[in-house]
Amino acid sequence: MPDADELLSQQAARESNARTYPRHLPITIETATGLVVEDVDGNSYLDCLAGAGSLALGHNHPVVVDAIDQALQNERPHHTLDLTTPLKERFVDTLFESLPDRFVSSAKIQFCSPAGTDAVEAALKLVKTATGNRDVLAFQGGYHGMTTGALSLMGDVAVKSDVSGLMPGVHHLPYPYDYRSPFGSAAGHETASRYVEHVLDDPNGGIGEPAGLITELVQGEGGVIPAPDAWTQEIRRITRERDIPLIVDEIQTGLGRTGELYAFEHADITPDVVTLSKAIGGGLPLSVIVYDERLDVWEPGAHAGTFRGHQLAMAAGQATIEYVLDNDLDEHAAQMGARLESRLERTDEQFDVIGDVRGRGLMLGVEIVDPAAAGGETVDPDGTDPSETPDEHAPPHPEHPDLAKRIQASCLDRGLIIERGGRAGATVRFLPPLTVSKAQIDEIAAIFHEAVVAEAATEGRR
Repeated sequence: MPDADELLSQQAARESNARTYPRHLPITIETATGLVVEDVDGNSYLDCLAGAGSLALGHNHPVVVDAIDQALQNERPHHTLDLTTPLKERFVDTLFESLPDRFVSSAKIQFCSPAGTDAVEAALKLVKTATGNRDVLAFQGGYHGMTTGALSLMGDVAVKSDVSGLMPGVHHLPYPYDYRSPFGSAAGHETASRYVEHVLDDPNGGIGEPAGLITELVQGEGGVIPAPDAWTQEIRRITRERDIPLIVDEIQTGLGRTGELYAFEHADITPDVVTLSKAIGGGLPLSVIVYDERLDVWEPGAHAGTFRGHQLAMAAGQATIEYVLDNDLDEHAAQMGARLESRLERTDEQFDVIGDVRGRGLMLGVEIVDPAAAGGETVDPDGTDPSETPDEHAPPHPEHPDLAKRIQASCLDRGLIIERGGRAGATVRFLPPLTVSKAQIDEIAAIFHEAVVAEAATEGRR
């Protein structure tokens, strides 16, 4: 069998230049169980990427493997377009059981093509059809996928600057990023929600009648930025009073990831549309939108997709959702997330290269900064280091993407797979399976701490 270097060289020679993960996670995975993956050379890693959060139960969980195996042994169809099957109806029953009663009591579901981005496209088409409007409101820092409509909603300009013909009528609003507030360090989320209300009511605000507003309630690729519950409640009030459909993108946050089954439950709101993918397929490709039936005015065939009838994904998804519900994995995620966050904060207290630790449940981020670039190495006349007595209204230190890359690489060398995101890719992200144990949490935190110790030393930082 070829070794890892040979396989990576072969991949680089044959795959598109658009490939991403192998550039900063140069491994070749051979086997995987739970949180642990092993490469072709026999090296083991703790996987805190977990399919970008799609592996809620980790790799090859027995209930998922058994569900797929049973479907195959019983000669269930693999693919049915949108023809129904007993398995499909059981999946819908289980999915609806996981959602709040007040939402599903008037809900419809649309199965989409496998990727989450297609659920976003379907949601856009739905609200535009229902309202007759064309403008869409999105948020700075947001990530909703890579197809044309979803890409238009993205905050990251770099990935769409070379693509012409994106969806018109998208307006990006400020998101409540408290660590780097777009309104200045003294401003809170109240300013962000007041701005949204003002611009919608301003006849010269430049926004027509919106077809919908879409938001993540924890921005994932944008840097693991959780929206304050009060802000979410205000956005729901603002959209409800103006009859603007609220689309909550739960593609990465859904099914227990944030410590509630769905991120919108933290704020006790009811969206109009929810986009779902990743975890609901049990690691296999599946995406849906669930929405208020009053929006269900599109014609037959208005949204289709060949692989919306992926039966094996429905089998894996049903088994995963049931296991999450039966074992209260949302509560477990909250507890394990708090444990990991507290340990990451201990590292934060020791190193000024860590600017912020944030997130919800088992969706956490650590923003790496450069104190020296913002004067962190200067000393006041009395001999004190200003970083020891920080000004609460002072702007944060600049992002340090190079150090974040080195910390990620150092973690990989020590057997920990983590991803980066956020502005300049300077936020280290943790997305372990919801089944992660206390001992594994402690090991993850210890490896990260060791990596920070090693790489901060190269910066001459404490």
